[in-house]
Amino acid sequence: MTHPNDVPPSMLLPQLATELRNRQAVAPPTWATFVKTGVHKQRAPVEPDWWYLRSASVLRKIYVKGHIGVTRLSAEYGGKRDRGSAPYHARSGSRSILREIVHQLEKSGLVQPYKTRGRRLTPEGEKLLSAVAKDILQKLATSRPELAKYL
Repeated sequence: MTHPNDVPPSMLLPQLATELRNRQAVAPPTWATFVKTGVHKQRAPVEPDWWYLRSASVLRKIYVKGHIGVTRLSAEYGGKRDRGSAPYHARSGSRSILREIVHQLEKSGLVQPYKTRGRRLTPEGEKLLSAVAKDILQKLATSRPELAKYL
C-alpha cells in the first residue's frame, strides 16, 4: 500500500494542489490576493495559485501529525521576525488563512473535527492522498525500479 510518506513533499504537494483545484475542494477568498501569510513576512505571496499549494500542504500536515489544530498549524507555518538590530524571535503564521483553509477542507469532506479540538483526515482525505502518492510512485518506478516495492 502506498503512503504519502513514501513520496517527497516537493513532488506530492504540486500534484495534490492541482487535484484540489480540479475537485473544487478549496477556493481562494477575495482577500487572498493581498494578504500576508504571517507577521514575519514583508509581502503577500506572489504566486497566483499559492492558496491551493498551502491547502495541499495543510492537508499533508494533518495526515502526518494525525490530528492538529489551527494554533499548532500556525506555529508550523511561522518563522523568524526581523526586529531591526534586536535578535530575531519566532512568530506564528496567519491563523485566519489556516482557519479558512481548514473550514474549506472540512466542507469538502476531506477533514473532520477530532474530539474537542483539532481536525483529522477523513477516509476520503486519506484515499485522495494515497491515490496521488501512488500516481507519483508509478511515474517514478518507470525510471527507478527499486521504488516498485512501494506500489
